Amino acid sequence: MRRSALIAVCTAAAILAVFSPGAFAQDKLDRRILPIPEPERPTYSELDVRNVETPKRFQVKAPKGAPNVVIVLIDDVGFGATTTFGGPINTPTLDKLAANGLRFNNFHTTALCSPTRNALKTGRNHHTTNTGSIMETATAFPGNTGQVPNSVAPLAEMLRLNGYSTGAFGKWHETAAWETSVSGPFDRWPTHQGFDKFYGFIGGETDQWYPLVYDGVTRVNPRQKKGYHFTVDMTNQAINWVKAQQSMTPDKPFFVYYATGAVHAPHHVPKAWADKYKGKFDQGWDQTRRETTERQLKMGVIPEGTKLAEKPEDIVDWDTLPADHRRLFSRQAEVFAGFMEQTDHEVGRLVDALEEIGELDNTLFIYIAGDNGTSAEGGFVGMFNEMTYFNQVTEKVEDLIPLIDKWGGPETFPHMAAGWAVAFDAPFSWTKQVASDFGGTRNGMVIHWPDGIKDKGGLRTQFSHVIDVAPTILQAAGLPEPEIVNGTPQTPIEGTSMLYAFDQPEAPERHTTQYFEMFGNRAIYRDGWLARTLHRAPWQTGKQKPLQSDVWDLYNVREDFSLTNNLAAERPAKLEELKALFMLEAEKYHVLPIDDRTVERVNPAIAGRPDLLGGRSSLTLYEGMTGMLENTFINVKNQSKTITALVDIPEGGANGVILAQGGRFGGWSLYMLDGKPAYIYNYLGLEQYTVSAESVIPAGPATIVLDFVYDGGGLGKGGLATLSVNGKVVAKGRIEKTQPLIFSADETADVGLDNQTPVAEGIGIGPRETRFTGDIRKITVEVKAVK
Repeated sequence: MRRSALIAVCTAAAILAVFSPGAFAQDKLDRRILPIPEPERPTYSELDVRNVETPKRFQVKAPKGAPNVVIVLIDDVGFGATTTFGGPINTPTLDKLAANGLRFNNFHTTALCSPTRNALKTGRNHHTTNTGSIMETATAFPGNTGQVPNSVAPLAEMLRLNGYSTGAFGKWHETAAWETSVSGPFDRWPTHQGFDKFYGFIGGETDQWYPLVYDGVTRVNPRQKKGYHFTVDMTNQAINWVKAQQSMTPDKPFFVYYATGAVHAPHHVPKAWADKYKGKFDQGWDQTRRETTERQLKMGVIPEGTKLAEKPEDIVDWDTLPADHRRLFSRQAEVFAGFMEQTDHEVGRLVDALEEIGELDNTLFIYIAGDNGTSAEGGFVGMFNEMTYFNQVTEKVEDLIPLIDKWGGPETFPHMAAGWAVAFDAPFSWTKQVASDFGGTRNGMVIHWPDGIKDKGGLRTQFSHVIDVAPTILQAAGLPEPEIVNGTPQTPIEGTSMLYAFDQPEAPERHTTQYFEMFGNRAIYRDGWLARTLHRAPWQTGKQKPLQSDVWDLYNVREDFSLTNNLAAERPAKLEELKALFMLEAEKYHVLPIDDRTVERVNPAIAGRPDLLGGRSSLTLYEGMTGMLENTFINVKNQSKTITALVDIPEGGANGVILAQGGRFGGWSLYMLDGKPAYIYNYLGLEQYTVSAESVIPAGPATIVLDFVYDGGGLGKGGLATLSVNGKVVAKGRIEKTQPLIFSADETADVGLDNQTPVAEGIGIGPRETRFTGDIRKITVEVKAVK
């Protein structure tokens, strides 16, 4: 049936339902088309309103008894991390919910951030939502464009149009990179994706001490006070919103999407939380893996007889490490563990708030411990600054050891060594990004719903996937899957409701086939069998081997929970059957062609996605233009640039930032200090190059020019910086290194201030302290390619 015909049929059915007897009864509404059409307004011939009966008001309410819904999604934590699933990190909130709800030990994600989030909130596979990878590596191919189609309406919009209040708090990371500027469009921002309220950050990560925060579509600066931390802030916002919503409309259910930036890098946490784990990880990642697996077996969260899978060959044995290496790596794990426990504590505050207002029992509370496995993107020794990974720079242990006492604080932007990622994904081998191993895709999940679950403390072992969450919620709320949303016929939901297993622990699983793919790592699950190929490790960001040369493995996962017994040689026919099935599913869901490139896809020109300023060689800026994310600012990397600033200097001289991009952990800034102009290039927070004038600029109009001539000869090279005032050269200096690929995932370009952490130390921090004290009339940034 053609779309136009489908719309006509569904619209007619909905209108008939509205005009049927008892039309305004909520259980009579046809909810297959959203929004539900309003009835035609009656007309009257009576002159005096006192002679006419007041008509009933048409409104859409949620079905009677529909529960509140809360989804908690933790970032970058694997199956073997939390105490709830046998790990070494205390998660008392998750433990408590599990004791009164259900553990799911066979639940899967996509192995990466944005794809899991869109799959979770739509009930469709990540390629169906055009999220084959993260937003910043989107391409031109269907399945990977980064733009969620209108035919894939999110769960939040379905619930909102069915009478729910909806709020999202924390991390988003589902908006196309080129749609994050003031010019929009805002179609794929949270408040256009079904949420009445959004408070959080748009990108993939943020500085927990100095976050980039939006309230709706408006950038805001959180009230900074001693000890500020974003996870605490977002929790306060979520609690306040729920309490206010229930205070105003106690009969209206709510949907809260609570997605922490934790425990994604940067691993930022108050020192007291990290110190709770002092010495706990001195035994190293190998022993931690073994002990976790033993606990999991004793608890029964993994089947009897499960073996600990071999760790990747690239991960060295702990006992062979020098003592100073072990000391550094132990502290990295302490910080990560403290970060996770603090996060679970904040979730506990949300749970307590629901209990306080009497809504916990009637809340379907879904706590997912990880959007993928624990991240190994910290490389083999960890990182003081995670941006080194995205610029293909390897940090050295000798440079990291002096930072041990600062690890996790505001002066670091840290990540941990990959050995810990493997440990916190026990009993599996691999980690985040590896979609062909359960270490990348299997995450612990707990569902708590006292009014709807009888089997308190139960374990569910049926295969399930993140696309099953949305249909589970719809069924629990008594809502049908919509056929049309906002005028667009919908791609059918591809997940399977898990509600059947809530009170039937032995029920046959209903989600029987599922593909996995991420950056070339790929697998197919079918009725207890898994065929997979390991194409690349997370720490391998260079050129990959040909996809055609990949070797496939075969596992009977009902007998081999941790994928330790490869049956490829024994069952070649079964393997070929599943490989063929993968290709069928991959074609069906827009997985093909497969793109195994990683870091190079950050460059829009290479990836083939839209670039807001692609092809532009100049950009004119004005006062008030702040908060410009890197993908919506002119690309100044690997080429010459000229910055021309027309300013007015007040009597007594000027101070503050004229134009900056990036922050403490990488970027550049043209600024004034004590009336003198200066330019700094901050190379990954590791090296700073400053060119500054010796003379004060007098009061009045001034033209300040920074001219940087790039050396050329490849990426990340240096160049000569020349600073001029009113046509006269006032300073020159060499900048020996530049960042080739990215300055920051969340720090922005700002006119007249430096919004979050400062590129240049000693000029203050935040917009109030770094604001330019003169007037900026205009700034022009020009770039010129150099071979």
